[in-house]
Amino acid sequence: MMIFKKNNWFKVAVLGLLLIVFQNAIAQGHPRLVLTPKGVKEIKVQLGKVPLFDASIAEVKKDVDVEIELGIVVPIPKDFSGGYTHERHKKNWLIMQKAGVLYQILGDKKYAIYVKDMLMAYAKLYPTLPLHPQERSYARGKLFWQALNDANWLVYASQAYDCVYNFIGAKDRAIIEKDLFKPYADFISIGSPQYFNRVHNHSTWGNVAVGMIALVMDDAELLDRAMNGLKEDNLPPGMRDSDGGLIKKEGQKTGFLANVEEPFSPDGYYNEGPYYQRYAMYPFMVFAEALQNTKPELKIFDFKKGILIKSAYALLNLTNSEGEFFPLNDGQKGMSYYSRELVSVVDIAYLYGGKDASLLSIAEKQGRVQLDNSGMAVALGVKNKLTKPFIKKSIDLSDGSDGEQGGVAILRNKISDNELTLVMKYAAQGSSHGHFDKLSFSYYQNSDEVLQDYGLARFVNIEQKGGGNYLKENSTWAKQTIAHNTIIQNETSHFNGDFVIGDKFSSKKYLYDVSNPKVQIISATEDNAYPGTKMHRTMVLLETEGYEKPLLLDIFQVDAKIANQYDLPFYYLGQMMSANFKYEMPKTLEPLGKSFGYQHLWKEGIGKATDENTKFSWLYGGSFYTMTWATSPDDELLLVRLGANDPNFNLRRDAGIIIRRKNTQKTTFVNVIEAHGSYSPVTENAINAFSSITNVELVYEDENYVGVSIKNKNETVSLFILATTNSSATQKHKLEIKEKTYTWVGAHYSSTIK
Repeated sequence: MMIFKKNNWFKVAVLGLLLIVFQNAIAQGHPRLVLTPKGVKEIKVQLGKVPLFDASIAEVKKDVDVEIELGIVVPIPKDFSGGYTHERHKKNWLIMQKAGVLYQILGDKKYAIYVKDMLMAYAKLYPTLPLHPQERSYARGKLFWQALNDANWLVYASQAYDCVYNFIGAKDRAIIEKDLFKPYADFISIGSPQYFNRVHNHSTWGNVAVGMIALVMDDAELLDRAMNGLKEDNLPPGMRDSDGGLIKKEGQKTGFLANVEEPFSPDGYYNEGPYYQRYAMYPFMVFAEALQNTKPELKIFDFKKGILIKSAYALLNLTNSEGEFFPLNDGQKGMSYYSRELVSVVDIAYLYGGKDASLLSIAEKQGRVQLDNSGMAVALGVKNKLTKPFIKKSIDLSDGSDGEQGGVAILRNKISDNELTLVMKYAAQGSSHGHFDKLSFSYYQNSDEVLQDYGLARFVNIEQKGGGNYLKENSTWAKQTIAHNTIIQNETSHFNGDFVIGDKFSSKKYLYDVSNPKVQIISATEDNAYPGTKMHRTMVLLETEGYEKPLLLDIFQVDAKIANQYDLPFYYLGQMMSANFKYEMPKTLEPLGKSFGYQHLWKEGIGKATDENTKFSWLYGGSFYTMTWATSPDDELLLVRLGANDPNFNLRRDAGIIIRRKNTQKTTFVNVIEAHGSYSPVTENAINAFSSITNVELVYEDENYVGVSIKNKNETVSLFILATTNSSATQKHKLEIKEKTYTWVGAHYSSTIK
């Protein structure tokens, strides 16, 4: 069987067409991947007339010309990420691809000569290479410390070879293919089955690398290997990689088609998170473009109901107001849609996804295009003033190949130039890059991360920090539950910090409702993170009277079979302003705990709630923020800071506040987060620096309902009620709270009383 049963039509098409294609060879000659002879002619006609494309050509030409002057360097590999040999081979693959494209578009033979000489140098070096000397990876490469980077090289080098294929004589092509490309493709596939034969971003790069060079060399066997995985796989089911992720689950399909089918939900969310979706989208999209150019009959962009195009939109929506990806799972902060991968993704999605004019606005911001027909199409669209705004609205993205493994909800409220964005994660584990953070959230005002998700513990491509690779603190801190804004029971991470257990379960959506832009709701449950404990979190982005900006209401219900200790942390960025509770600073700093990430937190302050409401305020990015909790006198309040047991200073020194409830079986945490006021260091004026909330109260709770009231200094009371066991939009409800009866239809009720 080639692919999954629910795509039988595609299976039949692929099987038949592969035979036809390679019996008759590919008709259009070279280039045939991202460029075609017809496409090159069309591009040449437009040269000098399309500013965005012309500027992109000039930028690429400048980069390549500098490298040509420096000469060809192919050093013996020895370094981790960020080291000289790693970065040199990485630059070689990028410059080769660019030079090949320049040769096709500009016709200057110096670019073809450069690519030919580079490939001949690698053809001489490659047969002499053993496995890379660095032994950290579960699948070592030859040019690089991991086979993943070897695959990166081949994806780009294949495009370069395709562009100069006709320029290189048959004799030299035979040498390059025999000594370099064929053994290279064999090494990262049959030579590294634990890498190649899995469903993961790593294997996506491997599958595409083999598939791209197969298309250039007219190699049907390699192409079948790329599309469907290895025919015989002796890898034991359940083997793990160095990150703890399963290489391959028993009975799992592999190959490019499986890597399109499984990780993406029907909404286009990629299970590893947006950071790795960004990374994997380049091979997904560029190979799809190559397949579309070589055999359009396959209609690869229609596979799984057009999932690749959908995934491009999902990824663009997983960004803040400045285009930076939300750092869910292993994710580096600051990565954005300005990356080279997303330039390609936007261009390809535009050309092959119906020329949606809103994508042009993203391309304009990116300021450059891919040098092929998709880039020219985008540049022409911009030139012809077809651009429309790309409007990011509230969205709920399902997780899992069938869309039934939880998801990620993004609630947005934009008033004038100010936007508040809630990101609530109730997804599946997220493969080997997943974190133990069920029902966690992060919160943004414009591009400022007000309450943060830590992201990854890694200094990517910075050699002096662990060779640019994942640090041990990624496992001991970043992946642990205490690193996130969600409940921790008995100082133990969700699923006991065990990936295999966590991978079996996902949270469940209870309610997502954004029909009223002033009352936007995401509510989800988690029943498996701790055996015998049920958790239900409801978050409401509430635009109501009496406040400068919308409020974020957070209701977190916990129901366990036995009494436990519960910690609910909030990691804020900025400077603490004030708190309405007394706290003591210990004379000697001590870690908060011994394991599950607690060993990395210093106890900087210890206090007790002394009022029905606890307030904590801070200043960040010129705005004030206040959290107001409905608390009881037994609640402990812990002021913490990251950095304990971190001798190499690998972790940021971020601050947080934790609400702790001990010896509790059933409890509900209620909190309102208020953005207000501003401070200018130029005028030195603080405006509206104090919270407007005077009281937050859990006014009602039973087995079927929970109600919260929020009172402000103008005596306005906002009431929110949620039916917690029936989310039907047509169900009628009647409830008495404090001698007043409320009736409504649907899962929730809200009102404002003056």
